[in-house]
Amino acid sequence: MENAPRRSIPSRKRPDNKLFYERKLAKRGFTIIIGVDEAGRGPLAGPVVSAAVHLKKLKFDNPIDDSKKLSPQGRERAFREIIQNAVFGIGIVSEKIIDRLNILEATRLSMQKAVDELAGRKADADRKNAYVIVDGNMFVQFSFLSEAIVKGDAKSLSIAAASILAKVTRDNLMLGYDKRYPGYGFAQHKGYPTKAHMGALRRLGPCPIHRRTFSGV
Repeated sequence: MENAPRRSIPSRKRPDNKLFYERKLAKRGFTIIIGVDEAGRGPLAGPVVSAAVHLKKLKFDNPIDDSKKLSPQGRERAFREIIQNAVFGIGIVSEKIIDRLNILEATRLSMQKAVDELAGRKADADRKNAYVIVDGNMFVQFSFLSEAIVKGDAKSLSIAAASILAKVTRDNLMLGYDKRYPGYGFAQHKGYPTKAHMGALRRLGPCPIHRRTFSGV
């Protein structure tokens, strides 16, 4: 008896959906897709930093993912590759402005600053062909059409790239602050409320970059 023809079995491997939003928006005619993400909403010290990224290519040698899923070395390698293959903007809002506005409004401001900086570098970034996608569920008023995507850094390559730029930029700032304000351990915890950081606060009191309106400072 002859063997029955073999049936093809669909692969059970989950498809990579990190380009879903980029492809969907490209089909709608948008040629400049800008991913936006932030780093530093939760720390007790230092600025909140946002990045806006328009990728000039969609295939990278290094993994581009939610920055929290990458090692520090992996983030650094991805950071270098992204800045060579993207138009980007960085928005930094200090702890003093965070205390004056509150962290939510300060984060919105940092995202607006990042997109504005990118738009200044991208001469053809006008309202007709640009679209901003933001990680999370926060409404931000941009000069372009935009939408928020919950867990967007896991669903969009552009947002993932922005999360890496924001994280590496902020981490490097905190390394500088560690030298300026020794004893707090900023190089290790980057201002987050770890046990070591809380202990340093009890011993030394807050330094100039601490957020005075945050509980625990």
